[in-house]
Amino acid sequence: MNDLLLEQQKLARIITLTNFIQSNPEVRELKRALAVKMALEGEPYAKISNLLGMKKSSISTWKQKFEAQGLEGIKLGYQGSSGYLTSEQRKETLTWLQTNNYCTLGELANYLAKQYGVTYQSLQSYYALFSAANIARKKSPKVNHQSKSERIKNETREKNSSISLTK
Repeated sequence: MNDLLLEQQKLARIITLTNFIQSNPEVRELKRALAVKMALEGEPYAKISNLLGMKKSSISTWKQKFEAQGLEGIKLGYQGSSGYLTSEQRKETLTWLQTNNYCTLGELANYLAKQYGVTYQSLQSYYALFSAANIARKKSPKVNHQSKSERIKNETREKNSSISLTK
């Protein structure tokens, strides 16, 4: 009787995992769920390890976590951080950047601080906004369109004229 109850619980866990796998979770969660499901079905850890590219100890760890916490035990704990700007605020900022002919990093930082109360710790975040708006953040070098030989001739002429004026 006790064996029948354990078998029913095991079957219920396998069904739970199957439903979770079919719900298309994140890839790492899917791998964990498949490993635990195969382990519960009695597959050897060596076979699971070869098929999924997981260490045997990882399979054991995820199985224990699943048995203790259910699906929450194999789900990812870290979900990432959200950006400082909402997608709408980001769009507005990019539009603002594109409407300005020239914008410095300080002007962008002031705009974000006043408009949205956002101050980035890393300059890379500001650079990413410039890049997304297709704005080069570095000034282009000044180009003298006069050829070098013409410039030398003009400078020589100017020196000669100033010398003749002083005599």
